[in-house]
This record gives sequence, C-alpha cells and structure tokens, in this order.
Amino acid sequence: MIKSVRPYQDEPLTYGKFPDGFAWGLATSSYQIEGAWNEDGKKESIWDRFVRVEGKIKGGDTGDIACDSYHRWEEDVALVKEIGATHYRFSISWPRILPEGIGAVNQLGVDYYNRLIDALLEAGIQPMATLYHWDFPQCLEDKGGWLNDDVPNGLKNTPQRVLQLSEIGNTVKVKLWITLNEPYIAALVGYEKGIFAPGIQDPGKSAYICGHNMLKAHAKAYRKYKQDFKGQEGKLGISFFTEAAFPASDSEDDVKATNRYMQFTLGWFAHPIFKDGNYPQIMIDQIGEKSKLQGFPQSRLPIFTREERKQLLGSSDFIGLNHYTSKVVSHAVGNHEVVSCAEDRDVKLDYDPTWPNSGSVWLRPVPPGMRMLLNWVKDEYGNLPVYITENGVSDTAGNLDDLHRIYYYKHFINNVLKAITLDGCKVEGYYAWSLMDSFEWTVGYSEKFGVCAVDFADKNRRRTMKSSARFLRRIFADNGFLKDGNPWYDVPDAKHYTGQR
Repeated sequence: MIKSVRPYQDEPLTYGKFPDGFAWGLATSSYQIEGAWNEDGKKESIWDRFVRVEGKIKGGDTGDIACDSYHRWEEDVALVKEIGATHYRFSISWPRILPEGIGAVNQLGVDYYNRLIDALLEAGIQPMATLYHWDFPQCLEDKGGWLNDDVPNGLKNTPQRVLQLSEIGNTVKVKLWITLNEPYIAALVGYEKGIFAPGIQDPGKSAYICGHNMLKAHAKAYRKYKQDFKGQEGKLGISFFTEAAFPASDSEDDVKATNRYMQFTLGWFAHPIFKDGNYPQIMIDQIGEKSKLQGFPQSRLPIFTREERKQLLGSSDFIGLNHYTSKVVSHAVGNHEVVSCAEDRDVKLDYDPTWPNSGSVWLRPVPPGMRMLLNWVKDEYGNLPVYITENGVSDTAGNLDDLHRIYYYKHFINNVLKAITLDGCKVEGYYAWSLMDSFEWTVGYSEKFGVCAVDFADKNRRRTMKSSARFLRRIFADNGFLKDGNPWYDVPDAKHYTGQR
C-alpha cells in the first residue's frame, strides 16, 4: 500500500455504515483537563514540575487548573452524552491514585475516578481508561524515572490498584484499558530532545532505555491484568503514535526508507508486541552498526532477555493508533559521527507543499494517510482488532464555526470506513481528539483541538459545543455516512480553512 507522494486532493465520499457495535468515542487525558494538581492527596507529576521551569511552556501556562475537570466532571459527562458518543477515553493520573508512585492507594483519587466511571455508565457511555498518559510521578522520576529498571514493576502494580475501582461483584465496569499512551513520544521528546517532561537531553541513548523500560512495563501490566482478572471480559491494549509515510519517489531507496521510518516509529513499540517479542531487525542492525562506528562497547539499543521477549509477545488485546498527520520520506544516509535517534534512521522527512496547514506546525491534514496507515498495520501485523484512539486537528483561533475541523473529521473518518468496507481492515472503534480545548503541553492553551470550546478566562471554565461536535453527533447517530442529502457533507474545501484565521 505504500505509494509515492501525490498532490493533495479531495476524494469522493464512500457511503455506508460502520459495523454494528462500533465504538464512537471522544478522548482526553488527565493532566490536560483535570487541574487540581495538588488537591486531595495528589502528589507532583513530572509535568507539574516541568511547567514551572521558565521558558518551557508558551505563555507560562500550566495545567494547575486546566479545564477543572476534577471538579466539573459532571459537565464533561453531559457533553459526551449530548454529542452522542458511545465511549469516552480518559486517563488516570498515576500520582493521584498512587501519590508515592507505588504502595498505598489514595482513596480520594480512587473515589474521583469511581464517580466519573459510574456517571459514564449511568449515561450509557462505556469508559476506556488509560493508565499512563505522561503524568509520571515526580517522586519516581527523582529515582531515575523510566531510565530505572525498577520502574516497570511500578506500572505492573498500577492496574491492580486501578481495577479495585472497577469491580461490582463479578462484573467489571471498565472493559477497555490502555497501558501506555504514545511511548514513542514520551521517550523521544522527553528523553532525547528534552522538549517534554522530564526534559532530559541525551541524544541516541536515553530514549532507547526509556522505551525499553516502557515496553517491559507494558508487558508486566498486561500479564498482571490477565492473571488477576481472568475471565472478566476486559480488554487491555496500548496506544501508539503513528504517521502515514509516503515515499518522495518510486525509487527503491525511497520506498525502503519509508518502510524503515515506519519501523523506527510504530515498529519500535509494535514489533515486540505483535511480531516476535523483539525490536525490528532494521533497528537492531542500524543502531548496532552505528554504535560500533561511534566507539560504543555495545549497541545503544538495549537487549531483551528471552523471558522478556516471551512476556512481550502477544501482550495486547488490540492495537491502539493515535493518528493526525503524514510525512514524505526520502533516503538520506545519517551522519554516524552524530549520536541521535534521528541519525540512526537514515531518512529525510518533509511535507508535501500541497498539503493544507493547521494550527500546529507539525500537523498537515492528509486524509488518505489514514487508510494507508490502517492497511500498513494490517499487512505488517495481521488483521488484529484496531481502535483509532486519537484523531483530530488544531486551530489557533478557537472559532465555534470550525469548518476546517468538520472537513478533517469527515474525510479522515470516511477513510476509516473505506479501510473497513473496501480493504477489510478490522477497526472496532474511533475516538476523536479531543472532547474540549485543553492544555496542549508545551504550547499551553494557544492551540485548540476540542470539539467543545472552554473559556479559560472564566473561573467556571464554561464549555460550549462547536459546529464540529454537531457534525460528529450526526456521524455517531448514523453510524456512518448515509446518502440522504446531509448538509454536513457539503463543507467546502479544507484548504480555505487552515485553523489560523
């Protein structure tokens, strides 16, 4: 399915319905929406610490209050219900339920998530809970964080603590779980570039160690979950950062480079779980060779033990894909004298100039990339169950008539439908990012991904539905695209709606 890049163009819609029981969801994460950063027994996370470092966050913004969802969770549930989603993905703040990272449970934190889960279920909405969405306990970071080999044991025990709040007799309230959100970004941006918390800059080394321990933590959490909650019908998976990659040309070098880039991004974390319990061979070979040329006594890429490989293989009930944008890839030999993850890949990355902009410099909407990605995953890992756990687009204007976002959702979701009905991909759910505007990491509140606006100048954090929320409500209600003259399908070309008005 990998094809060379082509000029951006609209594609005709495919009409039809998604499979019965398809999960239609909205997504958020704890640090981005909850606030209450030091209330009710919660301890400091790495992001609570990082946002206080001068110059790290645009405008000096923090997540101290954010959307105030810790106090306004009922409003969040009401919004999810009004939009008509069948599912809601949220994350559980590790330092809110385990203030010391391990050990004693903070009951007030557990009670908060219990209230949220119960309210969702009462509203007819199925929860999907993420155990780790980047707000790592600072007390564990002080002991080495994800670079410490003991950390995987901390996450291993977290599901057991969290699941204490999800049991009613023999019935589990939460049937969908995610261990880690985008370990690739957490490792590369947090431990290689130092742009995200915890802000470590150690090119070509710490990111691989971080990713290694994250994978071991995921496997331990999965095995613990399956052991302790056997027969309770829950599913536990992992969510990957993903981009679709188009070769810059049809040359053999560019096509190989495109596959190589996919292996160094998605394959880095998916291959050990869904292939053979180990890293992609191209990563092993290239990092090993470059490490040797650089004078390292052994490869900078850590090695799994036989037991760890056994634990990793098959340690997920589904594949979670967070997808926003695409890249153009060409072959370019990296400088082996420079130690970095980027140089290890031997690729050059670019965007096609015909691709429209968004409110984020890294995000170019390319709807066909969604279908291409789903087929790549099917071909690479077998036709396993897939959930699109994040998909969305940003703007900087915050306008309620967000036509660019409607256009984005219309064509990306339609490409999911094409992948299912035309290509036979086994996609079981789609979660739009995000329910509402929130703290967007290093850019603070300047970039907005929500289908609902939040007035951050209002102490009550007033929420307002945007036009895109109403569009999603129609898609969710129809369970697809019905050829009935729906006016939402006639939104003009997105190239006039960059999200930067």
